[in-house]
Amino acid sequence: MERDNRQETVFSKKIRAGKRRTYFIDVRQTKGEDYYITLTESTKKFQTNTTVRHKLYLYKEDFNRFVSGLNEAVDHVKNDLLPDYDYEQFERRQAEWEAQQAALAEAEGNNESTSSEDAPVVEEAPKSETSEDDMSW
Repeated sequence: MERDNRQETVFSKKIRAGKRRTYFIDVRQTKGEDYYITLTESTKKFQTNTTVRHKLYLYKEDFNRFVSGLNEAVDHVKNDLLPDYDYEQFERRQAEWEAQQAALAEAEGNNESTSSEDAPVVEEAPKSETSEDDMSW
């Protein structure tokens, strides 16, 4: 009988970080009913049409120190190194992009059931000063 070495994922969170990068946070359960977290960065390389993944395994005994260290590092950047930076701009841009995609999908759905004369016109949102290709987020 073959052993199944895969652990069960009991929670998963996907975080889109722009056009090229996605983060995954997965809580996994071992056969011994223990839990750990995998942090995965997935980066799409458009030139070669490949995806590169980097994984970090975080075990329960390190949760508190890891979260504390991460918060300390983020706070240092936000408060000491770049206090005037608008950290919410990416959240707003992502929300705008998602709304635009929903509007386009709705318009495409309406286009299938109506003639081209009746189809709504969806205007493209104005471009920001930097394109998504220029952004590393």
